[in-house]
Order: sequence, then C-alpha cells, then structure tokens
Amino acid sequence: MRHLLDTKTLTREEALRVLDVAEDMADTQRREVKKLPTLRGKTVVNLFFEDSTRTRISFEAAAKRLSADVINFSAKGSSVSKGESLQDTAQTLQAMGADAVVIRHGASGAPRTLATSGWITAGVVNAGDGTHEHPTQALLDAFTMRKRRFGDDSRGRDLAGVTVTIVGDILHSRVARSNVWLLHRLGAEVTLVSPPTLIPQDVSAWPARVLYDLDEAISAGPDALMMLRIQLERMSASYFPTEREYSRRWGLDARRLAALRPDSIVMHPGPMNRGLEISAEAADSSRSTVLEQVANGVSVRMAALYLLLAGAEHSDQSPAGTAKESTR
Repeated sequence: MRHLLDTKTLTREEALRVLDVAEDMADTQRREVKKLPTLRGKTVVNLFFEDSTRTRISFEAAAKRLSADVINFSAKGSSVSKGESLQDTAQTLQAMGADAVVIRHGASGAPRTLATSGWITAGVVNAGDGTHEHPTQALLDAFTMRKRRFGDDSRGRDLAGVTVTIVGDILHSRVARSNVWLLHRLGAEVTLVSPPTLIPQDVSAWPARVLYDLDEAISAGPDALMMLRIQLERMSASYFPTEREYSRRWGLDARRLAALRPDSIVMHPGPMNRGLEISAEAADSSRSTVLEQVANGVSVRMAALYLLLAGAEHSDQSPAGTAKESTR
C-alpha cells in the first residue's frame, strides 16, 4: 500500500491482506517481548488536528512496537493555532524526514489532499477526517467480528453471510461510512438504524438497508450490533427531542440486550456515552467486544504501518517470519 485513506476504494484482496497481517501482528503481541525491529530507523508522525485518546495512543503503540521513532503533533499549542496552513505543516514534516504521517482532521478530504498534493513523499494513513471515513476503525471492527466468528481459523476468511446492524448517529459518523463499505466488500449484510433526522441524504447509494425501529432490527437477529456515539459536538441543530427520548427509542438497554440472539455480539467504537446510546449492562456484558476492539486496534494499525513502510522490503516473507527473526 502507498496510502490508507478510506475503505470505499479498498479491494477485497487488500482488506484481507491487512486483516491477515494483523493476525500475525496479534500473535507477536502475546509474547513476553512485544517489540519487533521491523520499522527501525523509520519515523512515524501522528498529526492530530482533532482531540483523540484511543486512536492516537493506539497508533503510537503500534509504531513503537514496530520500533519506529514516533513524533506526536497536536494542533493545540502549535503553529496551527497561529494560522499555519496544512501545506506548511506538511512541508515542515517532510523536511524532518517523516516516513509516514497518521492524520486526523476535522475537514473531510484532508488526508487525501495531503497524500496527493505533492507536499510530502511520506505514506499517509487516515485516522479520521470530518464526517468522511475512519478506515482503521472499520478494519479493526472487521478483525474483531472475524475473530469472534472463526477463532484461530480466521486467516484468509471474509465475512460472507454475517449480518451487522449499525445503530445511532449515522449522519455524523465516519465510523459508519467506513464500516458500510468495508463490510459490504467482505460480503456482510449491513443494516443502518437511526432517527430519520440522523440519516445522510445520500444513503440510498450505500450498500445497506435502512430501518428506523431498533426493536425491529433486533428481532431480525443480527450477528453483530454496533452502537455509535451520539456526536453532540458535531451537531449544530436539534436532531431529536431529548437525550432521554433518544435513549428510550434507539438506546441498547437491558431489555433489548436480552432480546438479542444468544451468540450476537455488541460493539462500540468508543468513547461511550453510557446511559445514552448504550447501558452499563450492555457495555459490560460478556457479549461486549469493546475492549477486544481496543486491543485489536493496535494489531491492525501495526499491520497498516507495516504494509505502508516495510511491505515491499519483506514481500518474500510474512510479518510472522520477520517477527521470528527478531527473537533470534
């Protein structure tokens, strides 16, 4: 891969390649010594124009476990707050010798602009842009579903026949967009559930069906139920009467949790608004994969950085092979 900007243009083969490499990376993380020498001498810059905890720390952990040098850049307190443009920031990173840039930006399309502008030669990973996409989150979600379904026999498998219901603020969610395209590419059937006011206008072009009743969606027996955070910080208008009303109609409470199929899993990209889109019972239940998603996120992001920065150099062997060499 040259860049990882979205899942809409990711092929099935490319997606499976990332997921399978992530399996190898996950295997190395069960060892006592988790660090690999694969990206020694490479520099990864986390360029975050938006606040984040999980995503930034996950990428930082992934890069460090591959022995890369990591530079964390936050827009707050930087020259960006003084008016510096994305171009000037990018060219500064280029001058510092960045090999990969992980960018999170409030403007949709900023990662693609960075990757195609010619300002830098580094590989670019989209860590979330506006209301557009968040590809590594969708990949770690798919990794988690695949692992829950197939266990140790998951390598090389897609998600054909898996039914996934995504519930919540679809309109503002880059996680929903990335998941819809990736899950469809991997053969899963996707259903979106949301208040009508939180459904995008172009949803008819998405490979997913739309429902407005969560109880109806649950009665269909989905394999995975993904609850999305209500993104109040992105809302400039009132999209539903009250938080209590939203929770009553579209929140996953104890009653709805009990109505799920016994083998259905509950997912959430985090951070969670407990008591709003998901209850404490659901978030902490054995069905919940929230903490698995966090752990799997490191492996998936290790895979993405590996494929961007070392894939060509080690194309004749698997990441597991390079990992075994590192222990000698």
